[in-house]
Amino acid sequence: MYLYHFGLGELPFTLTPNTNFYLPMAMHDEALAVLSTALQTGEGFIKVVGEVGTGKTLLCRKLLNEIPDHFVTAYIPNPYLNPDELRRAVAVELGVKQAQRMSVQLLTQRIQTRLLELHNQGHSVVLILDEAQALPEDSLEALRLFTNLETETRKLLQVVLFAQPELDVRLAKTEFRQLRQRITFAYKLRPMNANEVQQYIQHRLQVAGYNGAVLFPVKICQSIARVSKGVPRLVNVLCHKMLMLAYGQGHYKMTMKLLKAAVKDTESIEQSSKVSLLAFSFLGGLSVLLLAYYALVVKL
Repeated sequence: MYLYHFGLGELPFTLTPNTNFYLPMAMHDEALAVLSTALQTGEGFIKVVGEVGTGKTLLCRKLLNEIPDHFVTAYIPNPYLNPDELRRAVAVELGVKQAQRMSVQLLTQRIQTRLLELHNQGHSVVLILDEAQALPEDSLEALRLFTNLETETRKLLQVVLFAQPELDVRLAKTEFRQLRQRITFAYKLRPMNANEVQQYIQHRLQVAGYNGAVLFPVKICQSIARVSKGVPRLVNVLCHKMLMLAYGQGHYKMTMKLLKAAVKDTESIEQSSKVSLLAFSFLGGLSVLLLAYYALVVKL
């Protein structure tokens, strides 16, 4: 691999959400601030929505790592569960014993008893679901009923949903209006802009141990931002492939040629972005020719 070639201690552009590589950009810090405020005020439902690859799972792990000690968390990374499976998964996360063997009625009672125990011990309980757009419709309703569990002053269970925009489409249906009304805090993640993409690339290289000359020039970062549309996961894919190609060719600096090869090899890059990259490269080459021609004319 290219680690030794570039003097890296670890791979800087893996797809695994690693909080060690977290870069406090505006949208992620804003999302964490919304989550923190909502959790502290005891709201029932909190929602963070973002397109595929915009960093929802990384935010989710960041929240789990940094949530205050008085919170007890139940984390469900894959919520494609029917209502019964969802109840049992929540019960297991909360430490309810023999949750897999109980009847639905008894299980619901044990969950409520456990939530009251934790409340009396001074804990707040938060259920965190990643990829929440995968929840079946009847499980969404079961989730709403969970938040009916409350004391006179506070909800016994708060729910944080990390989801793709498809969840908003589903919640817009009439049958989910009660759940929709209970979502009191929401945040929508946006892609990175060109400056943020440059900061993101340099930050990940630094965290991975790189301390040499600039690997990704500003213009290359701008082109990466353009073709990836600022989606962190696609930025990672392209940068990783460019480093591999550069290593294979014995190069130490990223070029437009390497980017074009990486883009060509990446199916998830939209065709329109590939065309725009080629057009941009053509215009760049054309401008160089025009400048050379102008210099020649002046000289004559």
